[in-house]
Amino acid sequence: MQVVLDLREKELEAKQMEMAKILAVLNEQRGKLQTILANQDQNRIKLEELCSSESLDVTQVESYRNYGIKLAQEAANQQRLITNTEVILEKKQQEVLEAHKNVEVLKKLKEKQEKEYYQEFLNAEMKEIDDITSSRFRL
Repeated sequence: MQVVLDLREKELEAKQMEMAKILAVLNEQRGKLQTILANQDQNRIKLEELCSSESLDVTQVESYRNYGIKLAQEAANQQRLITNTEVILEKKQQEVLEAHKNVEVLKKLKEKQEKEYYQEFLNAEMKEIDDITSSRFRL
């Protein structure tokens, strides 16, 4: 029983490690998205400044606009990556939960078997004591 329990605990630890790696990737992806969004804001501000300045340079306006479009595409792609990673994380969380349940079931079963063993041991000991006591009274 202990061997099976140890294997299940190792399986649980492995799944938890996988989940932690996925979570780290997700946090990294969210950080990249925040960077992209910050760049978008900076680009928008620069574009607004450029448009409100007295000397309007059409090529600079066009380049900032194109860069803004590129950043919007990157943000959308990054958001899709985040969504996919969140789905994977959710599946991994379910696997970890299932593995945890399996470990807990085995622990409870082990405790129950230990209690039964000790109860049988105590019953056998009590019977032995009763036999010894009853044999003394017969003499």
